[in-house]
Amino acid sequence: LSDLYPNSLGIEHSIASLVNIQRSSDGTVKLLLKLNNRATRNTHSANDDGNDVYEQPEQHYFIESVIIPWYDRSNPTSTLCVSTQVGCAQGCTFCATGKMGLLKRLSSDEILIQLYYAKKICRISNDSSAWLPDIDNIVFMGMGDSGDNAEAVIEACSIMADRQCFSIPQNKITISTVGPNPGVFQTLGKADAVLAWSVHAVEDTLRKKLVPTTKYKMVDLKEGLIKALMGRSRRMRALMLEVTLIEDVNDGIKEAEEMVDFCLEMKERVKGMKLVVNLIPFNDIGHRSYRRSPDSHVAEFQRVLVENNLKTYVRTTRGDDENAACGQLATKKLKGKQY
Repeated sequence: LSDLYPNSLGIEHSIASLVNIQRSSDGTVKLLLKLNNRATRNTHSANDDGNDVYEQPEQHYFIESVIIPWYDRSNPTSTLCVSTQVGCAQGCTFCATGKMGLLKRLSSDEILIQLYYAKKICRISNDSSAWLPDIDNIVFMGMGDSGDNAEAVIEACSIMADRQCFSIPQNKITISTVGPNPGVFQTLGKADAVLAWSVHAVEDTLRKKLVPTTKYKMVDLKEGLIKALMGRSRRMRALMLEVTLIEDVNDGIKEAEEMVDFCLEMKERVKGMKLVVNLIPFNDIGHRSYRRSPDSHVAEFQRVLVENNLKTYVRTTRGDDENAACGQLATKKLKGKQY
């Protein structure tokens, strides 16, 4: 990287600068990075119509990453949530990033610099009262959708897992996507990582409400995912299904039973599949009608799945007091003199 970015101030200033650190009451740390667009590789890409998209060098873009420490474990470690884009094209109605629209796809270097800074901060913090355990788990669940930036995500995963680089085990890297199309699962399946599908609902009309940009029926997306999993080694046939639960929208018994049928069919067809359902109570983003699913609704939803032998966890909310929780990441684009 030093040869690619011959900046006298080093890699940090060449790819991105760390401009702000926020720490929440539970120890979660949110990083704000300013991208140096002029020095970044891959400064143009193709949009969904196949047309070239060029980022203008005078624009200043910012991304957020989140370090989530787990102090309660016998061997404390941290999870890093990385971003793949500035903004997001998917427009999920429960997500702050979706409100931004897609401003820029990150290069693999711009993804990796997030891990570089996070590991540096963890290392430096060892000598302070604000100690952060080292990172041993990466989730591509920050700003943007991995399926809309697959090439850079796959390259970044390869370098993260490389023993000569960051040496993160493949089963400790998770790539999340809403599944913009059935083929994206096979593309992302080439990565050295576990797959995660941000599904949120399996009934087409309801899912269209939550993910308004979806163009495919769930049965078609499911077929694409099954094909991708069947093409992976048994060791990598792991899948996380993510469900953001919103009160009286998708947190009822009916939706839970639909999820059961959906999951059991996949488990039956994909031999050796390791499936985990991750329930995520909605985090406030200022939506006029969405409310966090009550604990009682979440528990009932989980009960329905567990009673059908589906491994199900409720994601612990972390960093919400600093807008660092799932669905709350968003930045602003500044131009020229405004910066």
